[in-house]
Amino acid sequence: MTAHIGVIRVLTSDDTAAVAAHGRVIEERYGSPAVSRCIPGQPHGIHDDESERRAEPKIVSLARELADEGAGTLVISCAADPALARTREAVGVPVIGAGSAAAAVALGLGIRVGVLGIRDEAPPAVTAVLGERFAGAARPRGVRRTTDLLAPDGPEAVLEAGAGLVEAGADTLLLACTGLNTIGVRPLLEDRLGVPVVDPVLAAGLLASYARRR
Repeated sequence: MTAHIGVIRVLTSDDTAAVAAHGRVIEERYGSPAVSRCIPGQPHGIHDDESERRAEPKIVSLARELADEGAGTLVISCAADPALARTREAVGVPVIGAGSAAAAVALGLGIRVGVLGIRDEAPPAVTAVLGERFAGAARPRGVRRTTDLLAPDGPEAVLEAGAGLVEAGADTLLLACTGLNTIGVRPLLEDRLGVPVVDPVLAAGLLASYARRR
């Protein structure tokens, strides 16, 4: 039997269904079994340099645990790709970062890629892959952390920010926060704005499904 995909969530939660959500999306889309686990002590996930710094050793530790428990491929479910290089050095299985995976998929879909995230700047992991095709970044109003996306007006704020990027010339949108998968906003953006929208969880799952079949 082919080994499962281990999904590392950087948002701490006691809600097992919420923790399993990204792995469930990968299973449903690609038919690849997934086991999800979250790092401890980060109830608002990764939203700035300091929270990313605190998360990195926890990600490496959890990656080792998942690999030891039989995961044949790992996904770091965060568009900043925190601790990606360190994690790849620490385990003997392929490790996929959601941000760089989304950027790679976006390159196959468009020429000018607009990036929607929870920071004012696009994650370096994303812009490094996009290169000259990076068309700009936007943060939805009122959103500073991934948990802010759960507010009732979260989807409309994301739509507003995405519309600004498209009006400025973006022909593809990249969701640079995996929390945007959690609120299911991709179909709304594609329907209203008429451009392809790359979901980082689906992009990471796509690459992980290839890696686990090597």
